[in-house]
Amino acid sequence: MSGKTIGYIRVSTFDQNPERQLDGIYLDKKFTDKASGKDKQRPALVELMNYVREDDIVVVHSMDRLARNLDDLRSTVKTLNSKKVQIKFIKENLTFSDDSSPISNLLLVIMGAFAEFERSIIKERQMEGIILAKKKGLYKGRTKSLNNEQIEIIREKVLAGIPKAKVALEFNISRRSLYSYLAT
Repeated sequence: MSGKTIGYIRVSTFDQNPERQLDGIYLDKKFTDKASGKDKQRPALVELMNYVREDDIVVVHSMDRLARNLDDLRSTVKTLNSKKVQIKFIKENLTFSDDSSPISNLLLVIMGAFAEFERSIIKERQMEGIILAKKKGLYKGRTKSLNNEQIEIIREKVLAGIPKAKVALEFNISRRSLYSYLAT
């Protein structure tokens, strides 16, 4: 019995279109995450890792869609290969399996390192652009999702001893955002 062809797609934001990544490729099943690549616990990736079986082929548009850093990439590929699952990256035109040659392993490390380097360069340029825009008064950052009245209610609830996690959940914000609001 031959394995299934399974696609993994990841887009960073909910407004990005995931369809272009594996367009035109036959897939028996596909898993799609709408999450940042830096998040290690992406629900669809976890589901895929539990779903795959021996002789399956996992198809991913590019290495940076699977992982944001080299360690994570190598670990994910190694885990898939240990299950006798091949992984194919379309953009890089590379396939890795449990019987990959030393050259294949070298290519994985080199290409993964380039993907990680490229991501860090993009982040650096983005930060430089934000700094420049701030100096020109063009960038004011993200607008607050809560108004002053809501922030005051948050402060009162926290002072009253209500757990911060519960308050954050009530206002549909992260705990990190809650701490930011409390600090202002």
